[in-house]
Amino acid sequence: MKRLLIGLVLVMCLLVPVSCAKAPEMVAPPPAEETMPPPPGAIPPPAPEEGYGGPGALPSTPEERMIVRTGEMSLVVEEVTQACDEIAQLAERFDGYVVSSRISGEEEEMRGRISIRVPDGKFELALTELRNLAVRVTSESTSSQDVTEEYVDLKSRLKNAEATEKQYLALLEKAEDVEDILRIYESLSRVRGEIEQIKGRMQYLERTSSMSLISVRLEPEATAKPLVRAGWSALEALKSAVRGIVIAGQWLGTIAIWLIIFIPIWGTILGIILWRRRRKKA
Repeated sequence: MKRLLIGLVLVMCLLVPVSCAKAPEMVAPPPAEETMPPPPGAIPPPAPEEGYGGPGALPSTPEERMIVRTGEMSLVVEEVTQACDEIAQLAERFDGYVVSSRISGEEEEMRGRISIRVPDGKFELALTELRNLAVRVTSESTSSQDVTEEYVDLKSRLKNAEATEKQYLALLEKAEDVEDILRIYESLSRVRGEIEQIKGRMQYLERTSSMSLISVRLEPEATAKPLVRAGWSALEALKSAVRGIVIAGQWLGTIAIWLIIFIPIWGTILGIILWRRRRKKA
């Protein structure tokens, strides 16, 4: 019984300190750091551009790719001239134009070559229409070139060149010495030439990427060239052969006359050569 009482007393002694202990207080978070205004005279940081989402963010609208596409075809057609006219009409119907056109030969031996430009969006449709114009397609090839990187580089160079031009203009307004003015004019002319060159290249890339080039070679379906040339005559052929014999005889006679006239010269040389050979044998 005493042991039981002693155990109860010990348990009560353990429970009393635990019940009297206070619950831990919650630690309040530190106050947010206040943004200090920049000191007087300091340059504020540049504001982020519109649409910029921080480092690594992609632009809101990706730049369109610039692809220069070209095609070459060799077509067998019923009539070369008519096919050439139809291709020119096709280019005009597709809001394009004819770059060059050439026809050579006569009648059934006629050959043609025509180059057209059509909008890039109608490139495949134009190739299909050209196939329909032909009796058969002997060869066809297409190629593409991505010029987006070159175009972006040109835009950056143009921006820098225009900024340099503005700086030279500002210096020109402040310059008073004649030598300084001449030097600035020389540099300004060089920069303006570079600007014109860059703009010209950019316009060329824009034009070639928006208007695809198609070159077409044309040849007739079959040649109706006669086996015997028109106007051939057996009598004329015989006369030509006789004339050839006469001409050959004239050449032989001319050679004989020359040999006879120059016999003292070549005869003397030949006699000396024969005499020396006989002397060596003796």
